[in-house]
Amino acid sequence: MVGSTIEYHRKQVRDALGFRESTRADEDVLAGWLADTICPMVFTDEGLRSALVRRCRTLKIEPPGRVDRIVGAGRARFERGFCLHVLNGLSADAARSLWELATGEDGFLLELKSDPGRLGLETLLEEIVKLRRAKALGLPADLFGGYSDRLVASWRARASHPSDLAANRPPVRWALVAALAWSRTTEITDALVDLFIGLVSKINTRAERKVEKAIEAEAKKVHRKTEKLFSIAEASLKKPEGTVRQVVFPAVAGGETTLRALVAEAKADAKAYKARVRTVLTSSYTSYYRRMLPKLLAAIEFKCNNTAYRPVMDALDLLQRYADIPNTTRHYDASENVPIKGVVPDGWLEAVVDCDGVIERASYELCVIVSLKDALRRRRPPLAQPRGGPADRLRGQPGRPLRDPQPAAGRRRVHRDPQGGDARLDDRGRRRRRQEQVRRHEGEDAPR
Repeated sequence: MVGSTIEYHRKQVRDALGFRESTRADEDVLAGWLADTICPMVFTDEGLRSALVRRCRTLKIEPPGRVDRIVGAGRARFERGFCLHVLNGLSADAARSLWELATGEDGFLLELKSDPGRLGLETLLEEIVKLRRAKALGLPADLFGGYSDRLVASWRARASHPSDLAANRPPVRWALVAALAWSRTTEITDALVDLFIGLVSKINTRAERKVEKAIEAEAKKVHRKTEKLFSIAEASLKKPEGTVRQVVFPAVAGGETTLRALVAEAKADAKAYKARVRTVLTSSYTSYYRRMLPKLLAAIEFKCNNTAYRPVMDALDLLQRYADIPNTTRHYDASENVPIKGVVPDGWLEAVVDCDGVIERASYELCVIVSLKDALRRRRPPLAQPRGGPADRLRGQPGRPLRDPQPAAGRRRVHRDPQGGDARLDDRGRRRRRQEQVRRHEGEDAPR
């Protein structure tokens, strides 16, 4: 509404409420305030407009009529600063690699955005190669230092659409691709850990099924075993000088066939079953799955400050030292300090350590892998991070105490704040925290 009367009435309202009319200088200051304070936390135009209006009320300024222009100016100023921060954090080689990735010259962009395939060893090896190529881009660990994960995730989402990526100017395109590569590095690492857990579980399940089928094929249930054993004992005592074929076989209905069935059933007890599973599991690991170990240890570094898992960490260090030693070296050197307690289950001791105390490498490696899988699945893990890559956004926080691994039912997933700490907040809690931050900034000194 325009006119002398409405202007007079607006002036009366401003004077009565203690407000003043906004100026162009106020608009510039408000745009800078949005860029520095609100844009890193709020990503929608509606949210920025609401924050701007609240700021004006706090400062006793009549909201300007060009709110949308101020919001656009604030967003553009923030994006320029954000892109400049990213570009300044990149080396010349990293910037060149990101540009090649953005232009699709090597075809790696589609591969980087792709999800893992079907669970299997080949998929795990492919993800290891993908992680190695992502790390080869040379992104520094502190590239997005000071910015929230939600902000990086919003830029990563923009980079997922090829049309949006190609439509932006080079500085913005660099920042978009950097956010995509950064996020995918962490996601690929998490996917590798999940693949590792699933693959180890699959190896164990397949070994158990194979043994169960073999037992079912060779063992037939023999009924009334006590009666048959009594008959054998009675016949043996009556004719102790006789031979087995003359005395024992006739004492049991079915003769030799029944006795063979009894022996087969005895072999199928729990201890024999576990031993056969160990044999099949070790054979499967050494013949096919063992080649994943050195590549996995070279791609992912595991860290943990929980003393309960110190033996697993020491065992991983041992496996890392022996990664380049041929598998034909079947035993560890006698001078090595090989962790046993907390790594090797009691049921595996006889398969890992012989009577002379020599430790067999393949069986020990399998025990370490299973122990690591169990720790990761319980979410009390050695923290998984790519070797030589960003470390502060992956499955935990190096140098910080580990959180409760078993979240309560219904509790939402862990979200990480800009400083890297874990905050188990639902959507309502995050909105409340964001509003408190905005209100705190709105209470700052008025622009002059």
